[in-house]
Amino acid sequence: MTPLTEVEGRRLALSNLDKVLHPVTGTTKGELLHYYATVGAAILPHLRDRPVSFLRYPDGPGGQLFFTKNPPPGTPSWVRTAPVPRSEDPRARQVVVEDLASLMWAANLVVEFHTPQWRASSPAVADRLVFDLDPGPPATVVECCRVALHLRERLAADGLDAFAKTSGSKGLHLLVPVVPTPSPLVSAYARRLAVEAEAALPRLVVHRMARALRPGKVFVDHSQNAAAKTTATPYTLRARPLPTVSAPVTWEEVEECAGVAADPESLVLLMDDIAPRLERYGDLLAPLFAPERAGDVP
Repeated sequence: MTPLTEVEGRRLALSNLDKVLHPVTGTTKGELLHYYATVGAAILPHLRDRPVSFLRYPDGPGGQLFFTKNPPPGTPSWVRTAPVPRSEDPRARQVVVEDLASLMWAANLVVEFHTPQWRASSPAVADRLVFDLDPGPPATVVECCRVALHLRERLAADGLDAFAKTSGSKGLHLLVPVVPTPSPLVSAYARRLAVEAEAALPRLVVHRMARALRPGKVFVDHSQNAAAKTTATPYTLRARPLPTVSAPVTWEEVEECAGVAADPESLVLLMDDIAPRLERYGDLLAPLFAPERAGDVP
C-alpha cells in the first residue's frame, strides 16, 4: 500500500520509500523526501514564483533521466502552474513550487529542480545573473574557485555582489542579484565578462563551449542567462551516484579551495551536510532577496 501523509492540509501519496536512489551511499527515496522536508524553508524562497523544469531520475542516476518543462501527468489541481511563453507553444505552462506541499509532491517524483533567472510574474526580466563554471579535466573545482575569485573582483568593480554555490556536480555557480533587467541585456553583459576573463586568464579560462578548447580550463558558461535557460536551484539534490547538493558556500571556503594544495573534495557537499550548514550559516544566498543588494547591470 502506498503511504499517505498530510502536508499543510494536502494529502500526498508517497511511493517506493525504501527504493535506493544513490547506490554509493545506499540513500533511499524516503531519505530524499526527508531531506526536502528538512530544508524546505531554505529552498522554497529560491523556487517561489519561478517556473520549474524537472530533471527526473526515478530509478536513480544510473537509470533513465529525462528533462521536462511541462507539468507532469497527474499534477494535482492545487499545484500552481504559470504561463511560460515559448515560440513553439505560446500557451505553455510550467509548475511553480510555492509551498511545502508542492515541494514534497514534486520531490516524490524524484527530480532535480531547475529554475530560470526571472520570475513568473515578470517573464524574461532577470533579477539575478549567473555564471556556471565548468572545469574541463584535468581541471577541477579548484580551478573554478580561482576563476570565481577573479569574477567576484570584476563584478565588484561594477558595483555587483557575487555569491557562490557548488553545482552539485564538478563545478561552481556564481549568482549575482541585479535590478530587474531584460534577459538579453543581462546575457550580453555576462558574455562580455566571460570574454574579458578569458583575455585576463588565457591559460585558465575559455568562454566558448567547444569541447576541443576546454581540457585543463574552466568554461565560463554565460549562456544560462538567456530567458529560455535554467540553472540548478540552490539546495536541489543532483542525479549523481553520491547524493550531492547544489549548495551555497562561503567565500572563505572558495579561497581555501583555490589554494595550491587544495583538495577538490572539500567542496563536495552531500545531503547530510546541509542541515548543519543551515544551522551554522543560515541561507548564505539570502542576500539575493534583499533589494538593497541588487545592482544595476552596466
